[in-house]
Amino acid sequence: MLIVTANNLEGHRIVRYHGVVSGEAILGANLFRDVFAGIRDLVGGRSGAYEKVLRDAKKTALDDMAEEARRQGANAVIAVDLDYETIQVSGSMLMVSASGTAVTIE
Repeated sequence: MLIVTANNLEGHRIVRYHGVVSGEAILGANLFRDVFAGIRDLVGGRSGAYEKVLRDAKKTALDDMAEEARRQGANAVIAVDLDYETIQVSGSMLMVSASGTAVTIE
């Protein structure tokens, strides 16, 4: 599955637009407390462990989006946008969402 932020794919022809697809990953506040509690590599204001959690969440959101595109018969997703949002439910949570347009290319 080809996933790009561009609106078109040079060298490929889009033969069908399937529509908008998305994927989300939501991380609870307790997860962040656990991550921060275990951080031993905090240097210069960066946390490798925290960044890994965010990378994993981004990968989950992209994988979910790609799976939705596959179910629709697409072989690529274009115009992908990633968003990171804080949501308040009964505590603070972080949501990583990925959305784009599922297409068939040749």
